[in-house]
Amino acid sequence: MSQISSIEASAVAAVEAQTSPHRRKLFLALGAVVVAAGIGYGSYWSLYASHFVSTDNAYAAVEIAQVTPSVGGTVREVKVVDTQAVRKGDALVVIDDTDARLALAQAEAGYASAVRRVRGFHANDEGLSAQIASREADQGRAAAQLQAAEADFERAQIDLKRREALAGTGSVSGDELTRAQNAFATAKANLEVARAGSAQARANRAAAIGSREANAVLIDNSSTENNPEVALARARRDQARVDLARTVVRAPVDGVVAKRQVQVGQRVQAGAPLLTVVPVDRMHVDANFKEVQLENVRIGQKAELHADIYGDKVSYRGTVAGFSGGTGAAFSTIPAQNATGNWIKVVQRLPVRIDIDPADLKAHPLQVGLSMDARIDTRSGK
Repeated sequence: MSQISSIEASAVAAVEAQTSPHRRKLFLALGAVVVAAGIGYGSYWSLYASHFVSTDNAYAAVEIAQVTPSVGGTVREVKVVDTQAVRKGDALVVIDDTDARLALAQAEAGYASAVRRVRGFHANDEGLSAQIASREADQGRAAAQLQAAEADFERAQIDLKRREALAGTGSVSGDELTRAQNAFATAKANLEVARAGSAQARANRAAAIGSREANAVLIDNSSTENNPEVALARARRDQARVDLARTVVRAPVDGVVAKRQVQVGQRVQAGAPLLTVVPVDRMHVDANFKEVQLENVRIGQKAELHADIYGDKVSYRGTVAGFSGGTGAAFSTIPAQNATGNWIKVVQRLPVRIDIDPADLKAHPLQVGLSMDARIDTRSGK
């Protein structure tokens, strides 16, 4: 038994002696493979992979168009439903235009009235000029009449003084003296009348000049069309036309209707949200990268994008368009209060806007909020 054990031990020792060099060779080969793999990965990382930053915290986004009415009223017709594709200028909602049409009729009547009134001002200017000429002629006639009255008054006064001087000598009869006194009184009265007439003629001329000057202010340096009163009435008419046109609410951009909130018969106010138009052909991606990933990221660098809805089989070409002005935490409803006693540092994420190539977007449309994967090549755009 002892002899058998010694034989087995000798056999095991012989086998170990034969296999030990082979095992060492295997370990050496394995070590060489590990070293080569490490060197290869290090080279791959330093020469290629380190130039890319990626994140799956990215979502499709777009600048949506909020559709609101510019005028208030009762909704008469809603022409679209959610998910419907529309083109810029398509009618979306129709508001009852009865009030707008009446307002336009009033504004047009006001404009026509203003035009006629201003034309009257221009016509009055010629009439007032003629009136001033007439008043000047009246003033000249009154001045002549005043001179005649003054001459008659002086003659009557002289005649009266002569007869009064001769009355004491008996050369003039009492009847003749009486006639001289009456003629003097009449001449004096006529003189007062002539003076009053002259003053009235001057006043009438001044009033005519004032009327023309007042009328001239209304038409000064303006024609009928550019007169301020006509311009104001025309602006009110144009505003009424615009308000009437705005009773038809149209699509501001090409896109897809979403979040429709308006119904037929609803009374809406100006500025009330009716629906949203999503311009799906203008999509971009908001990629939330960690702050430690952005050291070498620059505007203009190329990016590769994948949407979860299509998987890895569809890729989008993108370009870094810009960086958000702050992190998501900074713009959250309740920002983190970092100035507290118990503080734990958390790596922040900064939204990076990546524009999508329009051709890729047209071939594979996206919707707002879809999950995306983004990878930026930091070697590009330098």
